[in-house]
Amino acid sequence: MNWLNQFLFGFYPYLCMICFFLGSWARFDRSQFSWRSQSSQFLRRRQLVWGSNLFHISILGLFVGHTAGLLTPPEVYHALGLTVKAKQILAIVTGGALAALGVVGGILLIHRRLTDARIRQTSKPTDIFILLFIFFQLCLGISTLPESSQNLDGTYMLVLAEWSRSILLFRPGSAQLVADVPWVYKLHLVCGMTLFLLVPFTRLVHVWSAPVWYLGRPGWQIVRKNANISKEGV
Repeated sequence: MNWLNQFLFGFYPYLCMICFFLGSWARFDRSQFSWRSQSSQFLRRRQLVWGSNLFHISILGLFVGHTAGLLTPPEVYHALGLTVKAKQILAIVTGGALAALGVVGGILLIHRRLTDARIRQTSKPTDIFILLFIFFQLCLGISTLPESSQNLDGTYMLVLAEWSRSILLFRPGSAQLVADVPWVYKLHLVCGMTLFLLVPFTRLVHVWSAPVWYLGRPGWQIVRKNANISKEGV
């Protein structure tokens, strides 16, 4: 099975990155009108607000946490006074809490999309698939917590972090680093990479259009009275 390990953890990461960037560019270039989240907000708004907020907080928090945790060299957090064990405990607690929020939000969104006939009619098959896939990935991440809690020395965490940095730096032999990692971590990695592969072909492409520019917008707005409106009309 060495060939499968080499493909999944030596070649597949680059395939996903290529599809993520080039596929997103091609979709923006050829079909900009499909570049949206395709919201169904006008239907069952209250359940959407709760489910969507919990789901997005979870996904964004986990993405930032995984990125920082996997790509930060040990020397950096050691310099900050954080030991490997402390980092492992921090990852388990915060990651578990965020994943739990995501599961709750995912249940609300899945129930809303599958049980409401009007919402189901406006949903594409890919909408339902990607929601179920992310929900599965969250549950899979939670299933790694018992294994992680039994290895507080960070054995697997250090290996996975080294693999992540090796992939980004195009180092040879990256796949061999995770050859002995338990299957639950490997499956979690493969599903995570697959999410990037799916972005250009699903509503996930709207991650490129996240309204982060709102953070820098002034809190005040200038409102001018229309000169054509009479005082009586005002």
